[in-house]
Amino acid sequence: MSNTHRDVDHALAYPEPPASPLWHRHGAKARPLTDAQRKRNRELLDLAQRKPRTTAA
Repeated sequence: MSNTHRDVDHALAYPEPPASPLWHRHGAKARPLTDAQRKRNRELLDLAQRKPRTTAA
């Protein structure tokens, strides 16, 4: 008979630590992109999707 659950001792598992305050943004929101920045991002994305992937040496 197979057991589908792993044999885990949950008493030994550590609780998840609280999230770092550095992960949360406080203050001003990011500035919206200008039309020129959006256009450039679209062009770069289009170029990246068209050219073949290169492998790391």
